[in-house]
Amino acid sequence: MSIDSHAVIGDIVANNYKTAEVFRTYGVDFCCKGNRTLKEIKDADEIWLEQLIRDLNLVLTDQKDSGTDFNTWPLDLLADYIEKKYHRYIEEKLPVIDEYLAKVCKVHGHGYNELYKVQEIFRASSEDLLNHMYKEEKILFPHIRKMVMESRSGLPYEKPMFGVLNNPISMMEEEHAIEGDRYREISALTNGYTPPPGACNTFMVTYAMLQEFEEKLHEHIHLENNILFPKAIKEEENLRHKLN
Repeated sequence: MSIDSHAVIGDIVANNYKTAEVFRTYGVDFCCKGNRTLKEIKDADEIWLEQLIRDLNLVLTDQKDSGTDFNTWPLDLLADYIEKKYHRYIEEKLPVIDEYLAKVCKVHGHGYNELYKVQEIFRASSEDLLNHMYKEEKILFPHIRKMVMESRSGLPYEKPMFGVLNNPISMMEEEHAIEGDRYREISALTNGYTPPPGACNTFMVTYAMLQEFEEKLHEHIHLENNILFPKAIKEEENLRHKLN
């Protein structure tokens, strides 16, 4: 099936994750704003959109190394994967990047005032991300695993204290959107993570780490917003239907 202008961005990436790189190249947010169709991309002119669609369809026609199809994964496995790969990555990288940013601000902040703003945004993001992941690991993911267990064993569905799954998921998606906005601002402040001419190695490494962090964050949010969360809501609907 080919992609056209009516295709939803999040669905495109969910069906073939290799398309994420195309969206990155074109500067299109496929995670926090994945609910748009291609034609709903702001300021997309006809020629630009045609080129984007062409490149997306080229990915679909490439049969080599189709990549991991996360759509086929059971919900508990996907939750485990997100936690072990992306949550652990964030926990490990936050203090490292913060240390590098502090060094760069101390040495180069007088000449590049935007570094202080980058540091401020990053530290606010760091605190919020740790709280966000804590809520997922202690509340949301355990409930998703519990639903999978109930479905497999035929046990009756136990309604959670938060009512319906869409309540915590809506909160998580709102927090994802905040992080997407933050890293768009960091990217703009750093000129797309481009170090200034003559930048020292620490300066270059800091920008490279920030760019990698944003890319990993997009992958992380995509797996949750476009695959894990919709499938979990659907599973809950099926379980609740059996109760009636």
